[in-house]
Amino acid sequence: MFTDFLYLLRSCGMKTGLNEWNSLMEALRLNLNGAGLTEFYYLARAVLVKREADYDRFDQAFLEYFKDVKTIEELPKELLEWLSRAHEQTPYDKEEVDARFRGLDLEQIRRMLSERLKEQKEAHHGGSRWVGTGGTSPFGHSGYSPKGIRVGGPGRNRSALQVAEQRNYRDFRDDRVLQIRQFQMALRKLRLLSCREDGPKTELNVEKTIEKTCDRGGQLELVLERPRKNQTRLLLLMDSGGSMWMYAELCNRLFQAVNQASHFKDLKIFYFHNCFYEYLFTAPSCSWKEKIATEWVFHNLKPEYKVILVGDASMAPSELLYRGGSLDYFHSNERAGIDWLEELCRRFPGVIWLNPIEEKRWDYAYGARTIRLIRDRVPMFPLTAAGLEAGIRQLKKS
Repeated sequence: MFTDFLYLLRSCGMKTGLNEWNSLMEALRLNLNGAGLTEFYYLARAVLVKREADYDRFDQAFLEYFKDVKTIEELPKELLEWLSRAHEQTPYDKEEVDARFRGLDLEQIRRMLSERLKEQKEAHHGGSRWVGTGGTSPFGHSGYSPKGIRVGGPGRNRSALQVAEQRNYRDFRDDRVLQIRQFQMALRKLRLLSCREDGPKTELNVEKTIEKTCDRGGQLELVLERPRKNQTRLLLLMDSGGSMWMYAELCNRLFQAVNQASHFKDLKIFYFHNCFYEYLFTAPSCSWKEKIATEWVFHNLKPEYKVILVGDASMAPSELLYRGGSLDYFHSNERAGIDWLEELCRRFPGVIWLNPIEEKRWDYAYGARTIRLIRDRVPMFPLTAAGLEAGIRQLKKS
């Protein structure tokens, strides 16, 4: 049952295994989904989705697979009115009812429902054939049926398709452009904790306290240690202006996330346009009134700084490869941009480049040549949750 739904989930990027799928089939056999599409949505999501990044993929696959299923909103108003007042469950023989539905699959039940909807002209309750309540019909609610389709009843104002269509988890994907939350969570992984040698011991070590207390036969012994401080130093260089205007909001989110982070021992942020040369800038406007010598930055920052460059790496080849490539209409650089980039890598072992352009477009987007040249010198990652995490792993190796 639903085997093509399994393959659709996999085609959407979910790594749904046979163990999870068999668990879902067993849950359906036990009727744990309450014989309704909405209940099936929540049941399948609980069983099949193993990480938050897959919630949105599941919603998309669910919409695609069940888009033609008739939902409550499409049913006649008269029918919904009949079902709005549930009758009490009438007496029934469970074995007889179970035997009646043995061998029926979901497609057969759907066809039966379609026929009933065409034939039914009035309210029916407590029976075994029509759409109603309190009976043993496979259609309706508040009755008993081992298989069926819930119609009306609790939860009808928020159907599974409505929930999936809202795509409330699209920001949890690991292949989409990041929001502030994802930036903050990923940046925390850059932490390098160590304790100060001279500070007071004010932080409780719970595990060692439990161990020492057990060693003393239950007599409490508190173990205090010096608090650990993050020793990570970060240099953030951001491309600003030109083709980066379309990513201005994204860069603003990154800027906010970095500035709100309180776990860096030191943080330096500078800006450049396309590629940096003899000057960096202290503001995203890249105004000459706010410039700072690149050599000064290189000489005054220690090699243990982790360096993250953010930019689309798209520019005219002359801006990257040749001396005299224009910084603006009134100034030309004395060294090629590629030389400055290589010197950055020599001075700082930990350097990565985050590119907001989709990775699949790097080979044919505008500036593909300069993207390739920069990738040959600096590890480049897409500006997505997965890309940033991979980049941070690269920085921690350095």
